[in-house]
Amino acid sequence: MKMEKRSVANILQEYGALIALVFLIVVIGAISPEFRTVNNFLSLIRQSSINGFIAFGMTMVILTGGIDLSVGSTLALSAALCAGMITKGIPVPVAMLVTLAVGLGLGMLSGVLITKGRLQPFIATLITMTVYRGMTMIYMNGRPISNLSKEEYAMSNVLVFFGKGSILGIPVPVILFIIVFVFFFLLLNKTALGRKIYAVGSNAECAKLAGISIIKIKMFVYSISGLMAGLSGLVLLSRLNSAQPTLGSGYELDAIASVALGGTSMNGGRGKITGTLIGILIIAVLNNGLNILGVSSYYQDVVKGIVILIAVLSDKNR
Repeated sequence: MKMEKRSVANILQEYGALIALVFLIVVIGAISPEFRTVNNFLSLIRQSSINGFIAFGMTMVILTGGIDLSVGSTLALSAALCAGMITKGIPVPVAMLVTLAVGLGLGMLSGVLITKGRLQPFIATLITMTVYRGMTMIYMNGRPISNLSKEEYAMSNVLVFFGKGSILGIPVPVILFIIVFVFFFLLLNKTALGRKIYAVGSNAECAKLAGISIIKIKMFVYSISGLMAGLSGLVLLSRLNSAQPTLGSGYELDAIASVALGGTSMNGGRGKITGTLIGILIIAVLNNGLNILGVSSYYQDVVKGIVILIAVLSDKNR
């Protein structure tokens, strides 16, 4: 009997997130026929890519025992700068590359505060979250930057294609989502760098004694987290055709929820990128299903908070 209970517990621990995802799809699909349509599923996957890029970067940060609260503000500032460059006549491809570089740099700054400034990740990224959001408001003067698809903006089709285009019927954001997932999967599971990231999160002191540069690893993961936020900003900018001062607000919550739901330990050192993928889909299904069912966004925030609580409590019991 004990062995049976253990095996059931192991199954729930290993496949709990996947079971929860299937359960949500079945329940919401049974309640709402609209949820089961092909168009809705395509829309769901396309929308999940925006949170997905951030969540993949967040996974590496949390694996090292850190957290990045600044991703939503990084997204907003990156998108605002991109929109500003486009309206000033800078070629769209150049503006997009600069946007990714800005995201990388903003993430690196968080890493500097944590490694060189010796601040706790929560405090450091809370500071950068506040500063980046303020910088976004200052740059945009509180007003949106719109109409980015005008023909007068050089090669504006590139940006439109980035977020709204498709290849062989598959939306470009979905293709990017798959490519990014494969990159992180290979990085974390098949490279020495990936093993070092896990080692830093498991036991930083032992990792240091083993010759691993804690500073370089943390700088790397926070930089990549910023880069992923910048990438999400480009996709969102393309889809909305405008940059809003409040863009990305609360996105850090969805990303952290996705990582926690996927089974990554909030203490670092344990977790899988495949689990994060499942967590991303759970959040996407929740958002999509609650919207279809007409649930208020206020209640949606409550549901997300409860979901994170359950995920963290289950992590403590492992």
